Amino acid sequence: MSAVNDEQAIRRVMDLISIPGGSGTERAVAMWICDELKRAGVPESAISWDLAHRKSPAGGETGNLIIRLKGTRRGPRRLLMAHMDTVPLAVGAQPVRDGDWIRPKSSATALGGDNRAGCAVVLTAILEALSQGLSYPPLTLLFTVQEETGLRGARYLNASRLGKPALCFNWDGRDPSSLIVGAVGASNLSIRIQGIASHAGAHPEDGVSAAVIAGLAIAQLRKAGWHGLIRKGKSRGASNVGVMRGGDATNVVMSLLEIEAEARSHDSDFRRQIVAAWRDAFETATDSLTNAAGQYGSLQFTEDIRYEPFRIDPESACVRSAKAASEALGLKPVAQSCDGGLDANWMAAHGFPAVTLGCGQHDIHTVKERLHIPQYLTACRVGLKLATDQIEG
Repeated sequence: MSAVNDEQAIRRVMDLISIPGGSGTERAVAMWICDELKRAGVPESAISWDLAHRKSPAGGETGNLIIRLKGTRRGPRRLLMAHMDTVPLAVGAQPVRDGDWIRPKSSATALGGDNRAGCAVVLTAILEALSQGLSYPPLTLLFTVQEETGLRGARYLNASRLGKPALCFNWDGRDPSSLIVGAVGASNLSIRIQGIASHAGAHPEDGVSAAVIAGLAIAQLRKAGWHGLIRKGKSRGASNVGVMRGGDATNVVMSLLEIEAEARSHDSDFRRQIVAAWRDAFETATDSLTNAAGQYGSLQFTEDIRYEPFRIDPESACVRSAKAASEALGLKPVAQSCDGGLDANWMAAHGFPAVTLGCGQHDIHTVKERLHIPQYLTACRVGLKLATDQIEG
């Protein structure tokens, strides 16, 4: 088995979890990673940042952290990556060890193992290779920002800085034997319904309720099978109303309602059909409701394509390499797709499809989040193999 110093790897992930760093505030995490790399002998010239945060609508402290190493032997360049940010619920978490688990000390926070565990796997792989004097091919390490707010770091990545890696691996998830080779695509929908205000008691007939328009549209979507889990023939997808903001008082007909929703599918064409059904439902509802004077409300319907779906050929060198590394450690790897977005969605769009592997995360984005230490250490060993062993081909 690939040798990993377990206690150092555990301490490393706990130290990373302890650093506050939500989406857009990852600089302290990036600097800690840089310090660890420099102490291990990685030259300053190998370390750079891109300007993804300047392109992101959220702004942010820093762009993606990119480390390019020449390697000590010839071979196709390999990329190992993970995202640095956590969800807001994990900011300020303090990890404690509890047997085979790492948990948050406070019952009011998540842990942030998503995705500091992935960062620790990538960091452990290179630090072990350097400390043990293992040979490795040219390597690129990529630590992305703003994954939790729409994969923005990967979306705005300056891919020209990666060095054209041939084999790419991403750590973000639970089971080290699970090889994610495909993921869903998603669109965010911003829906703004402008009604007409009136006194709800004295003259309700003078108003056009934005709430009623939304209710008619959502009811129609539900009835026609375009809300929630969506099945149309062989096509599959999902949609959801996530946020609704509107209204000032119970005695005023609601004049404005803003809705944030989403549509997902592994099939881009079918996702577009879902979005079209939503647009049609809200347009029809808006056109169906008038006040006593025959006046209508109005609608603004905006789609933001957050990421497109992808699927990697199971026979590609990248997937074969991930399988070989996992099998060498006694795992039974299974290639599969997932229904959530990953940085790998945008890596595929950039032309660098990445297999995503698990690293022991459980119950992410909740106060029950915890990290399974044996799974995490297995992921570290897989990472070391993928960074150093002769596995491709």
